[in-house]
Amino acid sequence: MKELSPLQIERLKYQPKLPESLKAGINKLVCVEKEKTEAVKDKEQIKELFKNTYGQSRVEFVSGSEAKASEVKNVGVILSGGQAPGGHNVVAGLYDALKQANPENKLYGFLGGPSGIIDGKYIEFTDEFIDKYRNTGGFDIIGSGRTKLETEEQFKKSLDVCKKLNISAVVIIGGDDSNTNAALLAEWFVAHDTGIQVIGCPKTIDGDLKNEQIEISFGFDTATKTYAELIGNIQRDANSAKKYWHFIKIMGRSASHVAVEAALQTQPNICLVSEEVEEKKMSLGQIVENMCNIICKRAEMGKNFGIVIVPEGLIEFIPEMKVLISSLNDLTHDLEKDEKYQNAQPEEKFQIIVSKLDENNGKLFMSLPTLIKSQLLMDRDPHGNVQVSRIETEKLLIEMIRTRLNELKAEGKYVGKFSDQAHFFGYEGRCAFPSNFDADYCYSLGFNAFALINFGLTGYLSSVKNLIKPANEWVAGGVPLTMMMNMEKRHGEMKPVIQKALIKLDGKVFKALDAMREECALNDRYLFPGAIQYFGPTEVCDQTTVTLQIEHQ
Repeated sequence: MKELSPLQIERLKYQPKLPESLKAGINKLVCVEKEKTEAVKDKEQIKELFKNTYGQSRVEFVSGSEAKASEVKNVGVILSGGQAPGGHNVVAGLYDALKQANPENKLYGFLGGPSGIIDGKYIEFTDEFIDKYRNTGGFDIIGSGRTKLETEEQFKKSLDVCKKLNISAVVIIGGDDSNTNAALLAEWFVAHDTGIQVIGCPKTIDGDLKNEQIEISFGFDTATKTYAELIGNIQRDANSAKKYWHFIKIMGRSASHVAVEAALQTQPNICLVSEEVEEKKMSLGQIVENMCNIICKRAEMGKNFGIVIVPEGLIEFIPEMKVLISSLNDLTHDLEKDEKYQNAQPEEKFQIIVSKLDENNGKLFMSLPTLIKSQLLMDRDPHGNVQVSRIETEKLLIEMIRTRLNELKAEGKYVGKFSDQAHFFGYEGRCAFPSNFDADYCYSLGFNAFALINFGLTGYLSSVKNLIKPANEWVAGGVPLTMMMNMEKRHGEMKPVIQKALIKLDGKVFKALDAMREECALNDRYLFPGAIQYFGPTEVCDQTTVTLQIEHQ
């Protein structure tokens, strides 16, 4: 039996494309300072917390004519948070740039995420080792983790490990929380005159780590194309069988970028958008009523089938559910030591809960299907909150729609037959083989991260822009992490965090989705993207997301 599939073998051979400036060679780069930066919000508080790294200039790299000598540097790299396609190529790009600058340079990978640098668990990369992971999905090269780097003790332990390995820079590959940690670590290292730099790389399939300088987070392209293929397959099946309504929940913890991009690629009958629900203050009943209206109209046309896309974080954006969840978080914390409650049967627990909720929350709680009530009372996360990702929102909608359709049928207002299928697409997209775009983009981010290190910068996020153009026209540079930060309440305290980018209802992308909704709802305009293509015409293999194309129109 072969150890690798034919596609694996071919992908290992793929040479990712680089921006023209980086192709010229790491030691020929010139660093051009651009405008000074400020935080997006809460400027004075952020400036006070980041006295040593606040207000730095944005930078861009251009190729120079003369090669400069590069002193020996040891670098550590951390994969942080959930997996995203292309992470291995960030590490490969970093490694190749580091070795190109000086063959004596070393790259250490900290194992299991940020805990690796705290506990001193690491490996040293070699050509033979890293070559097995080029252009592949997953984070198994060194593993990932969700430990936060935020305490004095953690910073001191990290410094001890870096000193032991003679590390002069650390690269943290992660999302908004992970890069917030990178900013905190960078500030601490400068404040304590350690001489150790910290650089971040923008990762998350959720797509919510973005701004004018970071056009897209890596992994979003591959994940959404993977989900779009699966949705397209289901749409083809629905249009063939013509008997099921498919409710498809898609990963994306807070923002709806993944759901919206998948909808733009496939044109389903209904796509819910969490940010729209929140801004319009839509109740659960209104959401269900709106969907039932479409289902009834399609039934009158003889179409008892359809496709619904549901963002994973929807339930937290419904105002009344948000209030209920907050009340339940407080309540269940108080009931943890209540023996009567802990030993009660599910129905008895529901009654105890209702007796302690106010009237509106009690009515809403009891109106929910038994499955959802139980999921709302499941074990809390480490912070004592409902684990929203475990709530099967798609099944909640199905049950409530079925109940409402039965009422409408009794009133003679629904003539159809409602049969359902529920799906959740999440892990299917997080470790897929990276698309050519993500393979190229990630490799460029890693290569570029070392360029930032080589110029002595710290507290920066690796930035590669102009991404709707061919890779050779991409613009490489760096963005100070503090410019993306604001103050938010976390676990009862105001803390500096990188601001999440949510869907804007007045933005081009939402408007594009909204413009096609009525047509897609009743007329089956399904698109079938098919599998990600790695070989063939560039317009098929190297295309970017629809979101990115619309944003640059």
